[in-house]
Amino acid sequence: MATILMFGATGQVARCLLDRVATTGHVITALSRADVDLMDEKAIAEAIASAPDNAIVVNAAAYTAVDQAETDQEAALAINARAPGAMAQACAARDLPLIHISTDYVFDGNKSDAYVEDDPTDPQGVYGKTKRAGELAVLEGLPNAVILRTAWVYSPYGKNFVKTMLRVGAEREELGVVDDQLGCPTSAHDIADGILAVIDHVPVSDRVGGLYHLAGTGEASWADLADAVFEMSEARMGRRPLVKRISSDAYPTPAKRPANSRLSSSRFEMQFGYRAPHWRDSLQSVLEALSSAEASA
Repeated sequence: MATILMFGATGQVARCLLDRVATTGHVITALSRADVDLMDEKAIAEAIASAPDNAIVVNAAAYTAVDQAETDQEAALAINARAPGAMAQACAARDLPLIHISTDYVFDGNKSDAYVEDDPTDPQGVYGKTKRAGELAVLEGLPNAVILRTAWVYSPYGKNFVKTMLRVGAEREELGVVDDQLGCPTSAHDIADGILAVIDHVPVSDRVGGLYHLAGTGEASWADLADAVFEMSEARMGRRPLVKRISSDAYPTPAKRPANSRLSSSRFEMQFGYRAPHWRDSLQSVLEALSSAEASA
């Protein structure tokens, strides 16, 4: 059984990994920002220095407020770039494996098909730039770290697009949703399963370490995803809000979103033997979990 030290105890991926670990027998210590200040590189190093000799470090923490990052650049850089770099250096000093979560926002979104790991990066906003800087800092400090790029994350926890659609859909008969951005909706529980697949391969060799994409199977626009949420929730809601498909120009945001966020996860599947379910199947599971939680509240 693995011993896991995880940064980012309250995020979607972290909470879903805690769910999964509860049934595996792995031992996990989840550190929140109250436990370790991610803007304090010394505190990060001390946390890793005190970890057990067989620990596997997972960084599920990030500054994910994409629009807010445009005006809060220092905090985004500290949490998304400097903190992962400090983790990598501390792991290297202890010879501990590190699994780090990154994002599709490292790409410009102009490619016509799904991105692979070797495609050139060109982040368009502060969030993407700081996450790319974090990737580089991790690989510089610990070349055999495993970096998992994912996209369009949703879960029963925290704030995410699926939960927003349910909330807004309960109040409106019609919603305008962007239809010219494509991606791979990804359940955080599926990311957690992917992390456990990596852990099954520890110790991680130089051959296994590096960049991987881990996203839901299939593709969708945001409008497609919203429509699926309402389709699958119609019986519970007693109605189905209409999704009005709009362009990105009709919904301007401070940070530019990639028009194409599709990620090919083939390399991850070949290396670690795990493929995320189709996003519609995972969406159904998340909606059922939300419905059960609502019923028991």
